[in-house]
Amino acid sequence: MQLTAFSPVTGAMSSFEAQALLLDDPRVHPAEDALQQLGHALMNEVLDVFSETALEDFQSTICESLIGAFHSAAQRIEREADKARDDLNRFARDFDGSEIADTEMQAATQKARAADVATLALEMVRDAAAASYTTSTGDVWSPWKGTSRASRTTAAQIEAREAIRSAKARKHSATDPGAIIVAFRAAPQADTADDANRIFDALNWALVQWPQMALATTGAKGGEKIAIKWAKQKNVTLVLAKADFDRHGRAAPFRANDELIALEPVCVLTLTNTLNPERGAGLQPFGPALNLGQKAGEKGIRHQVVKARA
Repeated sequence: MQLTAFSPVTGAMSSFEAQALLLDDPRVHPAEDALQQLGHALMNEVLDVFSETALEDFQSTICESLIGAFHSAAQRIEREADKARDDLNRFARDFDGSEIADTEMQAATQKARAADVATLALEMVRDAAAASYTTSTGDVWSPWKGTSRASRTTAAQIEAREAIRSAKARKHSATDPGAIIVAFRAAPQADTADDANRIFDALNWALVQWPQMALATTGAKGGEKIAIKWAKQKNVTLVLAKADFDRHGRAAPFRANDELIALEPVCVLTLTNTLNPERGAGLQPFGPALNLGQKAGEKGIRHQVVKARA
């Protein structure tokens, strides 16, 4: 695919355009719409090839790995930018006024800026591919671990362990109140239209109560995937406490609940079974969601059960 050249236009520039203009590089940058089209085209091509074939059962793994590859590349380049900034700080600290030192500082500055622009470009491709994946399959991609910053089309995602460490650090600073966390757990079978409507109602209610809220969940299939869709639509920061089955085995969903509680949420929302009467007949309530509600009660945390409309 031939990418069109970047050209500035009158009016407000995006962060990507502004940073690209600062670079002393005679080569043009791809336009934002070209980067987004690349992401959409790659994902749509993969879906077209694998859908309704014998590989369809592995389609989600293939698609999420493709998106994850762009995410991993963006993180790798971002680390290069951070290293260049570390070099720049060292050069500034030891600056002796010589021409060699000045050249080294300029080179480190350009390297950091170029890497920042490349990171933004890959994030646009990643976000576009993820959007096409969601549109075509209804599934939501999110990084398995680590943090991804907010963009124009996606909310930030923070790993629960990182958020817990930050929360502990904030206790030593009276000036930083930290994020307002609303935790949510739902049954995997709670993925019907009835469930989605009430999950959105509950989360919209929470957003009215706490406009600066972040949503914490484990990202499990079913109702929690629906909640992630809501967070992305509302640009609400997402904190993921994913169950680590390799490390904790069958106890992993309950260990994830411990991480959710450690975030000190202002409210816990739970949906223990599907609200669709036909599908829910004979199904047992989801134990991990019940457990989170119980832990909230023990800690004195407000607990709201998501129920069907009266």
